[in-house]
Amino acid sequence: MNLLEKSIRFTRAREAQAAGYYPFFIPIGQSTGTEVLINGEPKIMMGSNNYLGLTHHPKIIEAAEAALRRYGSGCTGSRYLSGNLDLHEQLEDRLARFLNQEAALVFSTGYQTNLGVVATFIGREDYLFMDKLNHASLVDSARLAYGKVCRYPHNDLKTLERQLGRTPKDAGKLIVTDGVFSMEGDIARMEGLVALAEEYGADLLVDDAHAIGVLGENGGGTAQHFHLENKVALTVATFSKSLAAIGGVVVGAEPVIHYLKHHARPLIFSASMPPASVATVLAAIDVIEEEPERREALWRNTRRMQDGLKSLGYDIGDSETPIIPILIGDIGTMIVLWRSLFEQGIFTNPVIPPAVPEHSCRLRISMMATHTNEQIDFVLEAFAQGRQLRAAM
Repeated sequence: MNLLEKSIRFTRAREAQAAGYYPFFIPIGQSTGTEVLINGEPKIMMGSNNYLGLTHHPKIIEAAEAALRRYGSGCTGSRYLSGNLDLHEQLEDRLARFLNQEAALVFSTGYQTNLGVVATFIGREDYLFMDKLNHASLVDSARLAYGKVCRYPHNDLKTLERQLGRTPKDAGKLIVTDGVFSMEGDIARMEGLVALAEEYGADLLVDDAHAIGVLGENGGGTAQHFHLENKVALTVATFSKSLAAIGGVVVGAEPVIHYLKHHARPLIFSASMPPASVATVLAAIDVIEEEPERREALWRNTRRMQDGLKSLGYDIGDSETPIIPILIGDIGTMIVLWRSLFEQGIFTNPVIPPAVPEHSCRLRISMMATHTNEQIDFVLEAFAQGRQLRAAM
């Protein structure tokens, strides 16, 4: 069989496109934050990870424009060689202080950050312990690592403890977990993870992609939320959620960050983060610190939507964050509901395997601090009509 023949046999997406039920790669013509234009029609954006609504903040736009004028549109080289700006190092210093750690290292994307950190440290004699619902970037980082990978059921610390107990005492051990799980909206059991890491001599890495700016008294993430900042060896995060840009960072002890700076292949062999994006993140941190009311508004909106969906009889699982899954199960039923909402002017994210297990399809919505009460009520009314539609199927 020709290697590329599988692409000819893949017809599922084209069939959905022809039927008008293809929910992916929808081109957005314009955005104002909580609303987007699609084919000239406005839609309320309920699928963005723009939790604090910072992508259109005037201070952030101004900072990005200033960086473009000073540095140009890109760095055209890796940080290891010609692409290291003073702006990158300013951001690293700022992030280390913001997250209360010794040092930070900025990568071009959050995905690359996970690949670089995990694959760099996990050698052939080391052990990697992964929550089964970790983000795909962590799953792929495990594929690149040479060590033994142990996956435990979601938040199942008893199974994790058994796995740790079977590991050679002197082996290197790294426990890796999402802080906030991107398809469930629940939070890692940090106290238990820290206790197990200490008992079995393991290090703990937390992916805080969906927690920075959202959890913690100052928006510092999951460890800050549980007052465990000095118990987590490494925290990684992306800038593509609350920080309104693109890029990624790892923070931790200075010797660890120094080692990664000289060994992480995704850092050394990738072009560096564009200047405008770096300036965006710096400005976003300023806004997070200066406008804590945004985080308060985000949580008010989250509770309003969660309560509303539950009152309509929807199953939102164990969500306890602005990520709210509407659990449907069957892919056909889920797509019909997605289409109904879309036609009423609401953009949501349909989630299908392999992002979630079979028969666990869902719509995922993400709340923003800048959603208005009127927008939330409109969305809930559309979900109410969706219940009637499902009942009639």
